[in-house]
Amino acid sequence: MATSKASPTTSSAVSGLLAGDCPGRTLLSHVASRWAVLVLTALRDGPLRFHLLRDGVGGISEKMLSQTLRVLCRDGLVLREVEPTTPPKVSYGLTPLGKELVRKLQGLLDWITLRTDEIVAAWERHDRTP
Repeated sequence: MATSKASPTTSSAVSGLLAGDCPGRTLLSHVASRWAVLVLTALRDGPLRFHLLRDGVGGISEKMLSQTLRVLCRDGLVLREVEPTTPPKVSYGLTPLGKELVRKLQGLLDWITLRTDEIVAAWERHDRTP
């Protein structure tokens, strides 16, 4: 991980993410995307088959779900399991790393749930301001 000079309020780990060439920045773009957060959250209670995952994440297209799952599998956060049946049954579940990430994301999701009304009010105030 590339290093840069940390400010007094920035940890060295975070300052590494601020550097343009840090691989952690690529991972951040993967896990912080809207669809990845929602897919990871949908999988927190256990593995799901593709169609159940698609139906559980409102608004996601099959193409976007496929792309998101491919990236999360490559990152080691989601495991794709194929049952040798005819036709094959494919399910997706969190790896231990994915479970750890979802536990960390839960605080953010709780905050969003708690503060959504305040944020919507701020949007409305801002949009009324000339």
